[in-house]
Amino acid sequence: MKRESLKETSRIVVKFGTGILTNRSKQIDPGQIEQLVAQVAAQRQAGREVVVVSSGAVGGGMGALGMTQRPADLSDLQACAAVGQLKLMAAYSELFAEHDLQVAQVLLTHDDLEHRERHLNARNTLVSLLDKGVVPIVNENDAVSYTELKFGDNDWLAALVACLLPADLLILLTTVDGLMENFGKKNPRTIPVVETIDAGIQKLAGGTLSASAVGGMDAKLRAAKMTARTGIPMVIASGKKKRVLANIIDGRDEGTFFTPRPGRLKGHKRRIAFFHHPKGSLWVDDGARDALRDKGKSLLPPGVAKCNGDFAKGDVVRICDINGTEFSRGISRFDAAEIRARELKGIEIVHRNDLVIL
Repeated sequence: MKRESLKETSRIVVKFGTGILTNRSKQIDPGQIEQLVAQVAAQRQAGREVVVVSSGAVGGGMGALGMTQRPADLSDLQACAAVGQLKLMAAYSELFAEHDLQVAQVLLTHDDLEHRERHLNARNTLVSLLDKGVVPIVNENDAVSYTELKFGDNDWLAALVACLLPADLLILLTTVDGLMENFGKKNPRTIPVVETIDAGIQKLAGGTLSASAVGGMDAKLRAAKMTARTGIPMVIASGKKKRVLANIIDGRDEGTFFTPRPGRLKGHKRRIAFFHHPKGSLWVDDGARDALRDKGKSLLPPGVAKCNGDFAKGDVVRICDINGTEFSRGISRFDAAEIRARELKGIEIVHRNDLVIL
């Protein structure tokens, strides 16, 4: 896929990082959020559907509550999120109204996207809002979600939302121009295109230095791996530039463009691959690995070398090679105890229709 093809995108997910929404005092920056809203409004008025995944609630709440460092205590984080989310949505509602656009607040937890009925309901709600010309503003439900505040990041959430819809393009706006080579040194250079996230690309990523943010470039590469496997292009670029969205969608060399793998995963396999917390793992021998990965076969009992975890029938499990490297995920047709008993004969443990190669 070439950048020029981005001109044809009609449904976009744009993520705003905390660093581009708040000032040095950790308060929401009115001028910055105004110019970002104007860019989204321009794309919406050009006929494109746009979903915004917005960080900034915890950061905005920190400023309002006089905190300079992201709290370590969960209840303090949730207090910041509760205060900051209100301020954030008030700003979005007022600024989008100046462009005759309505917004809707959509707060999600991982459980919402993992549970099948809630997953479909979340998708249907977002699609309905887009059909009505509304701009959905999505955030993790920080005030109640333990896993997001402890481990998660909105780059991952944005990638999940892009895969949920699915979108034609994911854009992660941050404080830097993209994935950088020699970051922090004399001759920094933006990597224009990434076709494969290999060890060399992974080494370029580092954690965030922001006191209010979560994640960093490493989190963005994790999101890029998901969208690439799903068949969705992704761009990391600077949210400080006033024409960044237009430049990206016009196919210009803006930020770092991550090309997708050919084809798109269907909804059922997207859910298996990315929307579940696997409950266990199956280690398979080399023959089974090759049969699953290269020949599109189901996983049969003789190929299972080891079974880890206490999972039930119908749970999603990791499928790993003999060295423990995950290469696939699937829905197990048996519980862990049945598999460990090694009495299953001539029947699929994971059927190929319920299995996805990562």
